[in-house]
Amino acid sequence: MSNEFSPEVQKYIEKGEKILAHQEKRRQEMKKKKFDTIAVHGIYGVEEALEHQGSLLEPTFFTPAQQFADSNHLEAVNAYVMPGWAYTRIINPTITYLEETLALLEGYGYKGDTGAAAFSSGMAAIYMATNPFIENPEPGTNIVVDAKCYGGTFMLLSRYSRENGIEVRWVTDSANTEDWVQKVDDKTRFVYAEMPSNPGLSLVDLEAIAVLAHDHGIPLIVDSTLTTPALMRPIALGADIVVHSVSKAMAGSGSAIAGAIISKMDIPSKVGTDEMKADFATYIKLLSRRDHGNNIAPMNAHFVLNDLRHLRARVDKMSKSAMKIAEFLETHENVESVGYPGLKSNSGHNLAKKYMWLADGSDDYGQEVNRYGYMMSFNVKGGVEKAKQVFDQFKMIFRATDLGRVKSVATLPAVSTHQQQGDEGRELASLPSNLVRLSVGMEHPDDIIDDLKQALDSVK
Repeated sequence: MSNEFSPEVQKYIEKGEKILAHQEKRRQEMKKKKFDTIAVHGIYGVEEALEHQGSLLEPTFFTPAQQFADSNHLEAVNAYVMPGWAYTRIINPTITYLEETLALLEGYGYKGDTGAAAFSSGMAAIYMATNPFIENPEPGTNIVVDAKCYGGTFMLLSRYSRENGIEVRWVTDSANTEDWVQKVDDKTRFVYAEMPSNPGLSLVDLEAIAVLAHDHGIPLIVDSTLTTPALMRPIALGADIVVHSVSKAMAGSGSAIAGAIISKMDIPSKVGTDEMKADFATYIKLLSRRDHGNNIAPMNAHFVLNDLRHLRARVDKMSKSAMKIAEFLETHENVESVGYPGLKSNSGHNLAKKYMWLADGSDDYGQEVNRYGYMMSFNVKGGVEKAKQVFDQFKMIFRATDLGRVKSVATLPAVSTHQQQGDEGRELASLPSNLVRLSVGMEHPDDIIDDLKQALDSVK
């Protein structure tokens, strides 16, 4: 490829090769580090700091465009034969630091290489992760999707049916691998799971459906927003592409909105170029994201990077608190049922116990430990009106369509996050109108329990 360029451009290509070699060396060095070290440093080390006037943190580049030394430099960077960023809609150094960190965290414990692309929101990431696989549909083309997914995902993938002629085959019994098997055929383009699901906290057997997808030559795409890499890393379990609403626990302070795709190399697919299959994340970043214009803002990347540095500790604490709170809710007379994977009464508990582990938990606790996340749901006895009464009585817990925050937040999905999919869609997803979704924050669990108790006790 470099032979297509003039000797003057070739000089920049050679310079770029040295930059890439240094980055790869740094990347491989960091893959040997512990999870927390990766979260704190990413690929930004002491050498990089000296190149940026000694800044201890990754610099935030607000300017939209890069200055070039000359026309040859301009040509090399815009032809993607030399590292550069050209324009923030395409790439930006701060965003790249975030992407490298996300790729390393999601690839923690995986022997192969991973790549990442960051986006303006979680929904942008889901769209960019799925859209390349629905090109040129033919009669019978379908996708197989967990019906118990986030409302925005349900609406987006439903549009593929209306607007692209793609049949959406909804899996209603998530934990039953046979339900997935019956829906996948030689016309399926991808399998999509949410693990655990939002808001019902249903689980799937990732390893089993990964084998199913690969037997049909298609990718398994997993939304693992609720676990974050601190509790589960689907690529090491067989997934090909992972999507995150980074806005949630990864950006736990609540200062940023962002999404991300993390993919392994050489994914299976019945459509797309060899380039796309070889390095999906880079392909999406340099081509699809460039054209769609949904890159994350540098300031949001800056906020996420700072929140990632203590991700594991936050998720650990919030998960321990959530377990205590779920046990309380399970005993309250006004609670019909509790959806939390850590409870033995939960139908998905065994799958959660199989897949959800605190990264490097043995370093803290002397042995590997299960952690079941910070989010739960509970159904209030007496139906939707009683659920609204409880919800309206919260004094400390925030009422908002958000989750993963350092502050506890609750919502009523039937009238908020899943409202627009309608009664039929909510029934398909097994989402009752009396369900309250609770995201447990960093407050003391006793104070959260006190707020829940007074709200539940108010129902007569």
